[in-house]
Amino acid sequence: TMGNLHAGHLSLVNEAKKHGDRVVVSIFVNPTQFSEGEDFERYPRTLEADVDALPGAGVDLAFVPTVDEVYPEGNKEETITAGPVGDLLEGAIRPGHFDAVVTVCKRLFEMSHADVAVFGEKDAQQLFLVRQMAQTLTPPVRIVGVATVRDHDGLALSSRNSYLSIEDRQSALILSHALEVIEQR
Repeated sequence: TMGNLHAGHLSLVNEAKKHGDRVVVSIFVNPTQFSEGEDFERYPRTLEADVDALPGAGVDLAFVPTVDEVYPEGNKEETITAGPVGDLLEGAIRPGHFDAVVTVCKRLFEMSHADVAVFGEKDAQQLFLVRQMAQTLTPPVRIVGVATVRDHDGLALSSRNSYLSIEDRQSALILSHALEVIEQR
């Protein structure tokens, strides 16, 4: 995760406890997945509160590497490609975003020696691409998806929801209501 933990993140921890002897949560705000003009500088960072919440959730270790630890040679570090799927949907409006996501996940998996990694289904394209990349590792990392956790009004929990005005939040609910209607039909 990039931190600013909420109930959605904690649902990932609960699932992770079912798949291993130890649960490690990585918290790393990855600078390479933010394009120019995106919110890297103002991305919500609540590291102290996040780390304090983890033991009570059953987490054995918080893994909080620095940028220099993840990218010891700076951005010259090997970048892998997310492939054609990384250029579709969200990737079409955020060029290179998913290349950065799969690259940092690969680095974090290698650094942590993870056997299993748990991701939310909210970011379906990311989940697909990380699963695809994880199968190329030796040994492969098993990726487990967890259903999206929603707020009382139906909006998917997200660290960036704090940016939304009341009007923007109402607009954002259109998507969850549409998905609900589709699911019922």
